Formats: sequence, structure tokens, C-alpha cells
Amino acid sequence: MLDLLLRGARLPGELETRDIGIKDGLISELEPEAHQTIDLGGALVTPALVEPHIHLDAVLTVGEPRHNQSGSLFEGIAIWAERVKNLTVEDVKQRVRTVLRWQLANGVQFVRSHVDVCDPELRAVRALVELRKEIGDQMYLQLVAFPQQGIMSFEGGQDLMRKAVDLGVDVVGAIPHFELTREYGVDSVKFAFALASNKGLRVDIHCDETDDDHSRFVEVMAAETIRLGMGGRVTASHTTAMHSYNNAYAYRLINNLKRAQMHMVTNPLDNATLQGRFDSYPIRRGHTRVKEL
Repeated sequence: MLDLLLRGARLPGELETRDIGIKDGLISELEPEAHQTIDLGGALVTPALVEPHIHLDAVLTVGEPRHNQSGSLFEGIAIWAERVKNLTVEDVKQRVRTVLRWQLANGVQFVRSHVDVCDPELRAVRALVELRKEIGDQMYLQLVAFPQQGIMSFEGGQDLMRKAVDLGVDVVGAIPHFELTREYGVDSVKFAFALASNKGLRVDIHCDETDDDHSRFVEVMAAETIRLGMGGRVTASHTTAMHSYNNAYAYRLINNLKRAQMHMVTNPLDNATLQGRFDSYPIRRGHTRVKEL
């Protein structure tokens, strides 16, 4: 006997409705009887939704310790650096539980969360590793070691990244455009790739999240992906500087990204707010080149 029978479900791309049987938490062959039957009346049924980029350690902290008056990414990072000092494991877990419940209620069952490692005690990392076990099979929670203040530019940054990996994160991150120099930025990308490659992990880097057309670290990501044979395991997030690249360079770059088989995550809600803050007129949108990619 089925545990649950969903009658009259409409699947994406199909006109006719179907019945769906659930047994032991999985879609099963239809059987005549079920412990519970729900008539969906033609409501749409889709696969679980995916949240590919979120910072769960920072959720529900707006205004703590102060509001972002400039609306810029740089002030936001400075405010978060103050908030990190007051983190506790339970504080993080309590806020994240609330948001994960919201996501589950809206059909999200895969979440990739970046977690700040620029805390000598790695409180947020510890909290989310514990919470990942707590939620069990309700949701697949993937954690990225994210060095908000930089790897090479933050004291002990490399050791903190290694410790986060030892604690059980799934993905290695970086933020090369925020490092003190371009050389540090390149070194941070290469460090992240080396660490991930040695540990068999994936890479997801906050890359070129700026309006500066000289910020070109995504090309370093492509080169490292190709060199290490990590195609399909690497993601570049944001890449808003690509909006400002000249077309000749962008064309060559996009071909290299394709060759590397990299994934790209654009964050339109974030970057529609953050980009163009230093422009007079016209003010750029600052989104990465979605259509071309």
C-alpha cells in the first residue's frame, strides 16, 4: 500500500494530469490504495527547488550592529566583520533553522551556503556543520568555506581555510577581488584550487563582484580548472565585472569558460542593488553577461 497518493498532478511541460504514488519517501509505482490521498486538482508538481547561493550565517541580521547607509558591498562587508565578533554557535543555528524552515515550506531542498571562515573560532562553520547533521535527509545542505576578508590578506587565512575543510565543508571558496593586491588575488585562487583538488572537493569562488573592468580573476579560475582537470566541479559566482569588459576580451573569456566546463551563478537580486554605486550617469546594471553565457 502506498503511503501517499497525489491525484491530478500537472507536471512541467505536460497538458494531461497524472497520479503520483509515494512510498517510503520516494516516488513509487501506482497502487490502488494509499494511507492518504490528496486531490491536487491540476496543481503543478515540480522537482525540488535549488538555492545555489546563500550566506546562511548572515541571515536575519539586518541592522546588526548598524544599517548599510551607502548600500555598497564594501560597507556591507565592514558591517558583517563587526557582527562576526558577536557570533555564537547557538545564535547561528537558531537563525538558520528559521530560514531553512521557510525554504522547505517553499519547496527548496538543495541549498549551497557560503560560510565565513574569517573567525579564529570558526563558530559559523561549526554551527552549520552541526545543523547539516540535524536536518538529515529533509534537505541537502552544501557548505562552502568562504573567506569574507580574503585568504592571503587576512591573518591566518590559509590555516582557517584548511581547518574549515577539516571540519567538513563540501566546497572551497575565495574572494580574489577583495584581496589587497592582484597578486594576492591570483594566489588566493590558486590556493583554493590546490586545497580543493587535494581533498577531492568542489570550488565556488566569489569572483570579480565589482564594476572594475580590470578585475579579471575568472580567467585564472578557468586556467586552473583546465590545468587540474576539474571541469564540472567549479563555480564562479557573481562575475559582475564581466558586464564592463570590452567585447573582444569577453568573447575570448567566454570561450575559455566553456572549454573549462565551469558553472556560473549570477545573483541578480543582490547585484541589481549593489552594482553601479560609484557611477554618476549613466548608471550600469552590473549584471554578468547572462545571455552570452
